[in-house]
Amino acid sequence: MSDSAQKPGEARSRTPKNEHFRTYISQGWADREAQVPGTDVVARFAEDRRDRLHAMLPEHTLVVPAGDVKVRSNDTDFRFRPHSAFTHLTGWGAGAVPGAVLVLPPVDSDGEPVLLFRKPAGRDTDEFYADPAIGEFWNGPRPGLDEIAARLGVSTADIRQLPSVLGAHSGPVSVIAGVDANADTAVDDLGERHDVAGDSLLERDASELRLVKDSWEIAQIREAVAASKAGFDDILRRMPEISGHPRGERVVEGTFWARARELGNDVGYDTIAAAGDHACYLHWTDNDGAVQDGQLILIDAGVEVDSLYTADVTRTVPVSGRFSARQREVYEAVREAADAAFAVARPGVRFRDVHNAALEVIARKTSEWGLLPIPLEQTLDTEWQLHRRFMVHGTSHHLGLDVHDCAQARREMYQDALLEPGMVFTIEPGLYFQADDLTIPEDFRGIGVRIEDDVLVTDDGVESLTAAFPRTADEVEEWCASPETSE
Repeated sequence: MSDSAQKPGEARSRTPKNEHFRTYISQGWADREAQVPGTDVVARFAEDRRDRLHAMLPEHTLVVPAGDVKVRSNDTDFRFRPHSAFTHLTGWGAGAVPGAVLVLPPVDSDGEPVLLFRKPAGRDTDEFYADPAIGEFWNGPRPGLDEIAARLGVSTADIRQLPSVLGAHSGPVSVIAGVDANADTAVDDLGERHDVAGDSLLERDASELRLVKDSWEIAQIREAVAASKAGFDDILRRMPEISGHPRGERVVEGTFWARARELGNDVGYDTIAAAGDHACYLHWTDNDGAVQDGQLILIDAGVEVDSLYTADVTRTVPVSGRFSARQREVYEAVREAADAAFAVARPGVRFRDVHNAALEVIARKTSEWGLLPIPLEQTLDTEWQLHRRFMVHGTSHHLGLDVHDCAQARREMYQDALLEPGMVFTIEPGLYFQADDLTIPEDFRGIGVRIEDDVLVTDDGVESLTAAFPRTADEVEEWCASPETSE
């Protein structure tokens, strides 16, 4: 039967299924020497994180899934990335397998945390050669239970034991829901033991647990920032080629992605390569435009390293290597706003006050330029805020495993919280003057500038993790003229 004549839903595999082939393909393979690796450094940090999370919901059995693959097109999937809470609590990053689930038993029980995933099948099974989703012949060897137990310092079991693991304890069970349908079903099957309200608490607490980074996490973010700097250097070295290409923005995107795959797992988010008036669109990711002399190009990009921690950096550079007078004026205004945010950021300051400090500069600059129809004092009133026409986004967000980390945290733990040593967040003010904005002078139109740095709260202020990136207009022009060589 040809493919075109197959019935709907019928498997399209052409792999032989007869017993002769099955017997033949299962034989003649060299034995693999079993190697048990040492324990990863992250294991002790992950153990502490699990203990702290469980102290928030001590009577619950907690279920944290890695998630499953998502279809991109027909039988091709997106690259798998585990859920951030799963990686944070296990230390299992880019190598994590789809369908894995972490189970934390109640604190007062005799049980231990268990990491469940599908163990490798032998070469004498159909899975080995006939299952393109997980078969070793198709995808390479999968990690074994003993290997992961040794690396991550946690007990492991086959995922098919999930119902029995959940049934081994009494009391309420909560799951980070909507991540893995199989995990959701296993918890739902427990009936009244499934504490649905606890699901939201678990997701919230797992998010808030990441607000203050440990030393291992900070080291991973530093690595991601360094890799990102290499990617930006690559772009500037290619700028003569980029500026002559009809889809130069795509060349920027591809150049950075190549470095991200070389030094890390992937990009932490879709790269924004926005030239000219595209820079005025905050989430421009089409990246299908030309990059021309005389324009600015806003590049917002970050490398996600193998631990899945990401950087988040924005620099706005002149394509020709030199700012025009108006471009420089706007750029330096944004830098002044960023400097104001840096100046107030320290332990004990409210997170939202970092944003307010930057916005005061944005308001003053737009007022001085005559762009506002009301006085400065009036626009700063919360009922007016007309300067926000030119910067509608926030100045800062937490950064870590997610580029917008800790997003499920309560407001009092995030925007209204006091800064603490170990917090990592961005400072990223901007000014965006749309090309068709008739309320502003023509020489402002089409200019978009953002400067974004990643900072670590220290005992007495903040450290710029992105200090290696040029910031001032003069420094940026020097960078354009002689981009560093990053290996």
